[in-house]
Amino acid sequence: MRLALMSDIHGNPIALDAVLEDVARLGGVDGFWVLGDLAAIGYDPAGVLRRLTELGNVRFVQGNTDRYIVTGQRPYPSLADTRADPNLLPRLVEVAHSFAWTQGYVSAAGWLDWLAALPMERRLDLPDGTRLLSVHVAPGQDDGPGLHPGLRDHELSEQVAHASADLVCVGHTHRPMDRTVLGVRVVNVGSVSNPVSDDLRASYVILGATKAGYQLEHRRVEYDYAAVVEAIEHSRHPSSDFLLHFYAAR
Repeated sequence: MRLALMSDIHGNPIALDAVLEDVARLGGVDGFWVLGDLAAIGYDPAGVLRRLTELGNVRFVQGNTDRYIVTGQRPYPSLADTRADPNLLPRLVEVAHSFAWTQGYVSAAGWLDWLAALPMERRLDLPDGTRLLSVHVAPGQDDGPGLHPGLRDHELSEQVAHASADLVCVGHTHRPMDRTVLGVRVVNVGSVSNPVSDDLRASYVILGATKAGYQLEHRRVEYDYAAVVEAIEHSRHPSSDFLLHFYAAR
């Protein structure tokens, strides 16, 4: 069994296509697991959803931004936060405009009900008996800081202590990680798009599993960053400056 696990595509089909081409170069996989944040904070949300659902044997979980699109919930800051600190008003307005644009785009393309139906987690017993749990943020959580390399062992242990899994795979923080605590291997697959470090490459994981055990390979893939910048600039996205900052010189 070979699976490709990816997360945080954020409406960027150029980055997604680069990952899919890399998977094909490796000889393909038996299936794909996509761990959320598929459409928002990107220039072509419907294009990404269409590409993903055309893949063979693909499974999804819902990310926090997917939930924002379909429920009207929004990330920080809230109205209460803004009343307490009026300096947050520009950010509140930008967040509102960004998610309203994406919601309209996705709704017009007929994807809202599909996004709303995505599950919060996926589980699978690998051929050697390893219990795999995949979620977007962390076990039992659909928002918050998530699992990232900066966590201390005791902090990470608290997050996975009740996961009922041997291998936990997540996204959300855009920061790849591979750690083991309490006998649980915790893997953040990184992000396909919207990088948060100097390494702009897309990040994903190949999982190979047999009755003898499993192996994980973190992959990094170059893509045409200039083409992404050009597409953002031509998209008329109301938060294009925010999208562009992911590709600005650091």
